[in-house]
Amino acid sequence: MIVRQTPNALKIFFTLRGSIIPKIYPQILLIALLSTLITIVQHWIPNSFPYYGTATFTLLGVALSLFLGFRNNASYQRWWEARMLWGQLVYDSRSLTRQVLSFIDEKDEPRQQVQQNIIYLNIAFAHAVRHRLRGTEPWQDIERFVDPIHHDRMRQAKNVPDYIMRLMGKQLGDIRRQGLVSEQVIQNMDERLTSMTIVLAACERILNTPLPFAYMLLVHRTTYLYCIMLPFGLVASLGWATPLICAVIAYTFFGLDALSEELEEPFGLAANQLPLTALSRTIEINLREALGETNIPPDITPIDGYLP
Repeated sequence: MIVRQTPNALKIFFTLRGSIIPKIYPQILLIALLSTLITIVQHWIPNSFPYYGTATFTLLGVALSLFLGFRNNASYQRWWEARMLWGQLVYDSRSLTRQVLSFIDEKDEPRQQVQQNIIYLNIAFAHAVRHRLRGTEPWQDIERFVDPIHHDRMRQAKNVPDYIMRLMGKQLGDIRRQGLVSEQVIQNMDERLTSMTIVLAACERILNTPLPFAYMLLVHRTTYLYCIMLPFGLVASLGWATPLICAVIAYTFFGLDALSEELEEPFGLAANQLPLTALSRTIEINLREALGETNIPPDITPIDGYLP
């Protein structure tokens, strides 16, 4: 994710990190070259492309803008919902940790171990959710927080975060049977686990339910057709300015199309996708600090304005 920047008026024209230009420059070059070729033909052979007027292209441009606007709104809604879900996960993790440390008496070592087990499983859950959403191997981040007796079964689990959540549920069951806290406190803790489970399920819904392919295909085709047809209709009135104007319009439409694709999948590693690594590291730092540990990892800081 690109962190908030305030570039000056000159720098903003040359900023590439976080820009969509690296993804769409082939399309822009294609339209610019096509427009240049059509302009040359029109210059050497006048009236090769008669003047059609701009009304038709204006109407097509408005219609395409509506399509792209709707798709961008839908993509941004998915991105923002994903960010809200991860904010909920941070809230639930801190709340569960506070309840565990506040209501489980830590006078003896076994109860301190119970506190650590639940909090460590909470950390492992956050890392496991990130790796599941990104399709990466989670073992290096989570096995150090899970008891080794569970490693084999955890590696065989098809849904690792859900397996860790079941381990947390069993820990609460053991706490209840041992009478370490009251029934009301157990219920409150279980509500936190339920909320974390909802976060996992909602993130999986976003991941596994993209925008309808037919709609995406319609927007792609319409964008290409419009930008390819545009120089034929403008060359008679704009002349040598046609390549520049068409390139700017292509940048606008192809850029909106590509940006909506990037926001549609909010859990990846692209520049404008969510910083899940930083968020899961924040949860780990907060929870280990609450346990009183001092050997905790540092915050993840942006590198060249990019936060992973």
